[in-house]
Amino acid sequence: MSAQWRPGRDRKAVRHPAAGGALRAAAPAPRVLVVGGGIAGIAAAVGLAERGIRVVLAEREPQLGGRVRSWPVSHGGDQVTMSRGFHAFFRQYYNLRALLRRVDPALAGLLPVPDYPVVMADGAADSFARVPRTPPANLFWYALRSPNFGPRALFRADIAASSSMLDLDFPRSFDDFDAISAGTFLDELNFPPAVRHLALEVFTRSFFADPAEYAAGELLAMFHLYFVGSSEGLLFDVAADDFGTVFWNPLQHHMIRSGVEVLTGTAVDDLRFTAAGPVHARAGARDIEVDAVVLAADPRTTRRLVADATGLPAQGWRESLTRTGNAPRFVVWRLWLDTPLRADRPAFLGTGGFELLDNVSVLDRYEAGARRWAGTRGGSVVEVHAYAIDDRWSEPALRSALRAELAAVYPESRSAAVLADEWLVSDDCPSFRPGERRHRPGVRTDDARLVLAGDGVRCDLPVALMERAATTGWQAANALLAGWGLRGHDLWSVPLSSRVPAIRALRRLAV
Repeated sequence: MSAQWRPGRDRKAVRHPAAGGALRAAAPAPRVLVVGGGIAGIAAAVGLAERGIRVVLAEREPQLGGRVRSWPVSHGGDQVTMSRGFHAFFRQYYNLRALLRRVDPALAGLLPVPDYPVVMADGAADSFARVPRTPPANLFWYALRSPNFGPRALFRADIAASSSMLDLDFPRSFDDFDAISAGTFLDELNFPPAVRHLALEVFTRSFFADPAEYAAGELLAMFHLYFVGSSEGLLFDVAADDFGTVFWNPLQHHMIRSGVEVLTGTAVDDLRFTAAGPVHARAGARDIEVDAVVLAADPRTTRRLVADATGLPAQGWRESLTRTGNAPRFVVWRLWLDTPLRADRPAFLGTGGFELLDNVSVLDRYEAGARRWAGTRGGSVVEVHAYAIDDRWSEPALRSALRAELAAVYPESRSAAVLADEWLVSDDCPSFRPGERRHRPGVRTDDARLVLAGDGVRCDLPVALMERAATTGWQAANALLAGWGLRGHDLWSVPLSSRVPAIRALRRLAV
């Protein structure tokens, strides 16, 4: 690889070199069980298989992809697909893109979204399409040109508090701001309410969290990753078709060709660590003996398997894991409408200030299968999301309120008939509550035979969501490879510190 190569347009992207060693395991190669076939598990399995490790990947669902999977559904004579909702593939998701390039070197399966508009319930709107991509130009442009900010609001903002958003150094900043909530931190900024929603709370809600129950350190990591720490910009790409067709089915075939035994529809029930060395697991109806385990399941399953495992240390990280939790439930509602939406409606719309609605996506704008359905039926495929839903909401009330809020942003949908719909409610995402980071285990555990991966695992790099899942998956593979004297896989991230050195000096003057 050329010394000048970079994974994106940002010339300041940081390479994190893996430990050296042999490129291929000698026979008989170690055997590893990967529990979970989401992004983290797939990255770990690919990373291990590429070094000659014998891998068994067990996924309880019929399809790979985890929280980014898709599956077939039938409505009358129509064969369509459903997923767990819209996912944005940002250009700074370097480690996720490295995984996808195993089967799509040119990333032809990703389509750029030309804009990322956000609208408020009161009609205020903003766009990131013309925002410069490189800090600090993007900051000044947004502060001075945004209709929801402007020079007057800039002077009213608390400069000392606001400058802390630009003076970050990871992983220290994770811990410096972990004890306070994102809501408390945002209150200190004295930004206009519209800016608070448009520029900041959108990040919080993407973690399925209420700002009062989300650590400020995680909010700042998101702000750094997407806005002030990277010159990749805020625009993103989307999958050109359903996730299985574009990525996970090809990656499944790639893993099988690489020697991975892929078991879908197979849950792992227990883990038994013996003092002699092997690890025994029950995967479906099979008993499997392996040398190590990558636990890349959802947070609730991870906590259960670790709590029930035999032969692991009882204290330390294992006890801390019980103090982590899950985010509140979220709703994904996909609607097949008999009427097309207006041609100028964006593929994705973020929202703020609504009681429930967090975003709307129009799938027939970018997904091939949805576009075929819409062309045949003369309608549209629309999806609404609502995050951090409390228990007082019943399903009928949720449906009624979300349909009304969809009509508020897209009035033409009010009279559209719903030809079919898919309704999904889940609460299997990790929480990032204030003070929780110190209890969140990292990739390595107290037993070298067990490593963890997933977006709920502690990671010191400023990564989030799908990129955190991919990054920790590669890190889990690297941890095991290093123990066997094998070469790991290099990782990349946005810069770990502020890109604007003058900010630190200005902050000292403002305090």
